Amino acid sequence: MGFLDRENTVAGPGYSRWQFPTAAIAVQMCIGEIYGFNVFNVPLTKLVGLKEPLKGTDWTIPEVGWFYSLGLIILGLSAAVLGKWVERSGPRKTMFASMCCFCGGLLIASLGVYVHSYWLTLFGYGFVGGIGLGLGYIAPVSTLLKWFPDRPGMATGFAIMGFGSGALVGGPLGQILMERFKTASEMGVWQSFIVMAALYSVMMCFGAFTAKVPPVGWTPVGWTPPPQGANLMITQSHVSADEAIKTPQFWCLWIVLCMNVSAGIGILGQSTLMLSDMFGQPAAVGAGLVGLLSIFNMVGRFFWSSTSDYTGRKGVYCIYFLLGLVLYLAIPYSQSTKNVILFVAVTCIIISMYGGGFATIPAYLRDMFGTYQVGAIHGRLITAWSAAAIIGPQVINYISTNQKAAGVPKELAYNKSLYICAGMLVVGLIANLLVRPVDATHHYKGADLPTGKPAATPAPAGAR
Repeated sequence: MGFLDRENTVAGPGYSRWQFPTAAIAVQMCIGEIYGFNVFNVPLTKLVGLKEPLKGTDWTIPEVGWFYSLGLIILGLSAAVLGKWVERSGPRKTMFASMCCFCGGLLIASLGVYVHSYWLTLFGYGFVGGIGLGLGYIAPVSTLLKWFPDRPGMATGFAIMGFGSGALVGGPLGQILMERFKTASEMGVWQSFIVMAALYSVMMCFGAFTAKVPPVGWTPVGWTPPPQGANLMITQSHVSADEAIKTPQFWCLWIVLCMNVSAGIGILGQSTLMLSDMFGQPAAVGAGLVGLLSIFNMVGRFFWSSTSDYTGRKGVYCIYFLLGLVLYLAIPYSQSTKNVILFVAVTCIIISMYGGGFATIPAYLRDMFGTYQVGAIHGRLITAWSAAAIIGPQVINYISTNQKAAGVPKELAYNKSLYICAGMLVVGLIANLLVRPVDATHHYKGADLPTGKPAATPAPAGAR
C-alpha cells in the first residue's frame, strides 16, 4: 500500500496545484450525498407495506431520520478522533479510507434494507458510513491550505462547496435509481444503494489517486509570505492539535461554528413545512425551495469563504451573525405581511451563510493556529457540528410542534423558534468578537515541524 503513503504523494514537476481542488471536490461531492438522503425517507417506511407503511412492521419517519442524524454525529466524532492520523497519513490514504468506509457503509445498509434489519442499516449508513464522512470531510483541508497559502478561504471554499453540492447529485440520482429498480414487490432502495456505492467508489478513487501534497517549503510562484506581525489575526507560528484545545480561541471558534450551524440547520430541514404552514404553499413549491436552498448552500460556501480572504475571517463571521440576526427577525415579518418572496429571499441568504460558515472555519483555524496539524484541529472543532445537528432540529421541530399543540395558529408557531435562533446568533457574535491572537506560550517549538524549511524538492512546474 506504499502508493497511498504520504511520502509517495509529494508533487513533482508538471503538477498544477489546481488539480488538488478537483480531487477534493470529487470526494466531497460523493460524501455530500447525505444531504440528499431525504429522497429515501418515505420509501424506507414502505419496504413491507409498499403502498402504505405497515404499522408495527415498517419503520417510521423518526426511525429513518436516525440514519441521517447518526451519520452526521459520527462525522464529527470520527473527524475528532482520527484527525491526527489524517495529518500523518496524508490526503491520498485518507481519501481512500473514506471511500472504503462510505461506500462499504452503503453496501452494509443495502443488506440491512434487503433483510429489513433496522440496526444493520443504521450501523451501515450511520456508523460505518459516518466514519467515511468524517475522514472525507477533513482529508483535503490541511493540504488545500498548504497549496493555497495566498488564498486560504477560496481554497477551503472549493472543497466544502463540493460537500454542499452533494444533494444536487445524490438526491436526483437516488430518485432515478429507485424508479429504475422499483417493482410491484420492491421499493428499489437496496439496489440503489449498491449502484451508488459502485459509482461513488470510482469517483472517490479518482480523487484519492490524483491527490498530491506540495514539497516541503513550497510557495506559489510570485507570492511572498507576509512578514510576522503584518496582520495580528494571521499567525506565522504553529500550534499542535493537542495544544490548540487548551486555548480560549479554539473554544470561542467552537461556539461560533455551533451557533451558526444550529441556527441554519433547523431552517434547512424544515423549510418546506414552514412554507406550507406559514404561507399555505403546496408541496411542489416547497420542493422547488429545497432545490433553491441547496444551490445557495453550495454557492455560499465558495462566495463567503472567498470573501473572507479580503474581509478577514473575523469580519466575515460578524457579517454572518449581524446580517443573520436581521434576517431571522424578518421571517415573522414576511409571514405577517404574506410576502412569500421575501421569505424565500431571506431563507436563501441565511442558508448561503450557513454553508459559508462551514467553508470559512478551516481558514480561520489556519489563521489562529498555523498549518501544522490544522486538519486535526479542524476535525476536533467540527464536533460543534455534531452538537448543532441535535440543537438546531430540536429548536425548530420540537418547539414549533409544541406551539401547535398548545393551540398557537400554525402560521405563527415558528416565531418563538426563530427568536431563539436569533439569540443563538448573538451568542455566536460575542464569541467571535472575543477571538484574539493565540498567546506565544502555545506555539509549537519542536524541531520536526514539517513546514517552513527550505524546499528539499523542486517546486512543481505550473503550480501557480
